[in-house]
Amino acid sequence: MDNKVKAVIKEYAESLLIAFVLAMIIRTFVVQAFKIPTGSMRPTLIEGDRILVNKFIYKFRDPKRGEVIVFKYPEDTKLAFIKRLIGLSNESLEIKNGRIFINDNIIDDKNLRKNYYYNRGDYGEGGQKIEIPDDALFALGDNSANSRDSRYWGFVPRKNLIGKAMLVYWPPYRMRIIE
Repeated sequence: MDNKVKAVIKEYAESLLIAFVLAMIIRTFVVQAFKIPTGSMRPTLIEGDRILVNKFIYKFRDPKRGEVIVFKYPEDTKLAFIKRLIGLSNESLEIKNGRIFINDNIIDDKNLRKNYYYNRGDYGEGGQKIEIPDDALFALGDNSANSRDSRYWGFVPRKNLIGKAMLVYWPPYRMRIIE
């Protein structure tokens, strides 16, 4: 092989290595793609939607009620779940008549108002007030009738947060910012 061919091969190899390293840094710390596997977040997200998740936002600010979050499932941290953040640390939460009450006050957030939340599971029975522990969150699927969420398995440790769902990028006709 002559020197010109070796130089071209070396240049391409270096470029590929740099691209790979940058992609791994971005995926690890900045943005990650996820595919929605179930209908637990219908109508906000449907099966097959592909989304981008902002992984660094919660390093700079606390999560906010009503945001769609991605987190490591508390019962198997190898799995990532996506749900809507409903309750924050040190709040009391009750599901009554399909609505969410935090510290005895009805939550009137537009993203929570559009969903009916059913009383189900060990952490969502009717008349039951749940005390959310320090450094934990309570998350529900928008499709409350078909969602295994905090009502069943409890709280999401704050350390399990992966990030905030930002945007549906696939399929193209569903492309939009996630609210």
